[in-house]
Amino acid sequence: MFQFKQFSIQQNRCAMKVGTDSVLLGAWCPIENNPFSVLDIGAGTGILSLMIAQRSHAEQIDAIEIDEDAYEQCVENFENSPWGDRIFCFHAGLDEFVEEPEDEYDLIISNPPFYTEDFKTENSQRDLARFQDAMPFENLVEAANLLLSENGIFAVIIPHKEEESFIDLCAEVELYPVKVTRVKGTPTTEIKRSLLAFKRYELPVLEADELIIEINRHEYTDDYINLTKDFYLKM
Repeated sequence: MFQFKQFSIQQNRCAMKVGTDSVLLGAWCPIENNPFSVLDIGAGTGILSLMIAQRSHAEQIDAIEIDEDAYEQCVENFENSPWGDRIFCFHAGLDEFVEEPEDEYDLIISNPPFYTEDFKTENSQRDLARFQDAMPFENLVEAANLLLSENGIFAVIIPHKEEESFIDLCAEVELYPVKVTRVKGTPTTEIKRSLLAFKRYELPVLEADELIIEINRHEYTDDYINLTKDFYLKM
């Protein structure tokens, strides 16, 4: 079990465990549009939905998860949280969820599976969670375009090397970056991740910023502590 300040996550049945990526995205994601409705695509343990429930007054938080074990565990984590009355998980793939869209969402958030390499491991559940063929970026962007409200925000965390092509994909459906943060493990390592937030209108100038997680092993930067301190017990 992973214990946060206001909720806990059971994750023994989920291929993708709670990791820095999802905590970063859940804490960083812009919510200045005061979202009423939220969609978490590929929910896994449900951590993103729970973090957004803690940070916002959103009354409708929908999560979708295709893997049955992860889905059941996600439901359990929602039910055991203080916000069980406003978070709901659908056992569905993205393709079936967008077939008959009933709602638009003010925030769409996703920590999508990304490993574009061709190899697979012996653990097919983990592969489904890790490999991009479980949810190609094209499908994710298409869904965001279809389901995002007029003033909605679409936020993701992806490998930095995919940043340019992901921004291009979004531009094709007229979704434009409004916030970009590039993440490094330490001051001397290369940029590993890009945190990206999009809206339906273009900003004249967008300055990307940088977030460094650690100065040394387990010695976290002030920026990282300030971002995550509402969630991690020891921050």
